[in-house]
Amino acid sequence: MLQPKKQKYRKQFRGKMGGVATANNEVMYGDYGLKSLDSNWVSSRHIEAARKTMACATKRKGKVWIKIFPDKPYTQKPNNSKMGQGKGDVEGFVAVVKPGTVMFEIAGVNEDLAMKALRLAAYKLPVKTKIVKKLEI
Repeated sequence: MLQPKKQKYRKQFRGKMGGVATANNEVMYGDYGLKSLDSNWVSSRHIEAARKTMACATKRKGKVWIKIFPDKPYTQKPNNSKMGQGKGDVEGFVAVVKPGTVMFEIAGVNEDLAMKALRLAAYKLPVKTKIVKKLEI
């Protein structure tokens, strides 16, 4: 699973997820990308499941770029615990995804296979997505 090597602070506030993505909103490296249409937290488990699915669908051919990283810790209190007594323990890490963020890119495979791999990866993610092509300039 993806997680940061070091952190300045162990626990973070939940934060806001408003607005649209201003950075990381174009296909830069690959030929095709998977773009988010709404905002949500994408956990490291979701990212790993999508990566495995893409690798399996392409039979390890081509190159896959993961353009999001789960750097935000989320906490959870244990079951049957009373209210209060502070914030819970860190349960895992998430990446905050806004609308317009390109999460995955793929290159080195033909268009049909790339579309199939990205479509299968989209099923593993908790956000609505669409497949986009690289803009040729």
